Amino acid sequence: MAAAGSGDCEAPAPEAERPHPRPFLIGVSGGTASGKTTVCEKIMELLGQNEVDHRQRKLVILSQDRFYKVLTAEQKAKALKGQYNFDHPDAFDNDLMHRTLKNIVEGRTVEVPTYDFVTHSRLPETTVVYPADVVLFEGILVFYSQEIRDMFHLRLFVDTDSDVRLSRRVLRDVHRGRDLEQILTQYTTFVKPAFEEFCLPTKKYADVIIPRGVDNMDVLRAGHCAVHLESQLLRRLRQDGCECQASLSHLVRPCVKMNM
Repeated sequence: MAAAGSGDCEAPAPEAERPHPRPFLIGVSGGTASGKTTVCEKIMELLGQNEVDHRQRKLVILSQDRFYKVLTAEQKAKALKGQYNFDHPDAFDNDLMHRTLKNIVEGRTVEVPTYDFVTHSRLPETTVVYPADVVLFEGILVFYSQEIRDMFHLRLFVDTDSDVRLSRRVLRDVHRGRDLEQILTQYTTFVKPAFEEFCLPTKKYADVIIPRGVDNMDVLRAGHCAVHLESQLLRRLRQDGCECQASLSHLVRPCVKMNM
């Protein structure tokens, strides 16, 4: 098992002795290859957490992709031919996703699945996620279910041009060893229609919309970002008294300055 992060403010302690803060949960949605993961990594960098050992991080990034359902033999055969719809809400194990997020919000240590995109399989290995002050949960349909959507304290939507997203997806899937014709057929048959039907309508639930993704990160330092991060995130961190408050101020202070 691999460790993804830790919310401990001091040296690691036995599980029973660890403080279990309730994290600030941020949902990051957007179409395929819109730059959701890159935005999350940029936020981690802005908060000074990108070079911190994973056992000591105050911020954790998790992907909805980890929660794809275990496929039957028939479904896996279709997936290998590019004939399975991974962009439909039913492709995800929503019950497991909800239970895991609920435990994370309650400050518990959890194990999350690991998914292999080459074989379309859930691996036996899991990743341990320790309590953290901030948890970023990204995915194409993280706002689709109201039960999960309502868990987020802040919702971001990465709004990237469809041509840009398609070109990124082609490069990514070619790198995964897939045939170009199969990639384009899958995109037109499943990905694009599912985006328009399931993902794009959830844009209205976002507190902050980020046009052009990480190329436009200034939007995170203005408007709703200032309101949410200043009033909610710092309040929670003051209550917890965690040392990571200082590093988080690198993002919050520019928000406040630009919102004055």
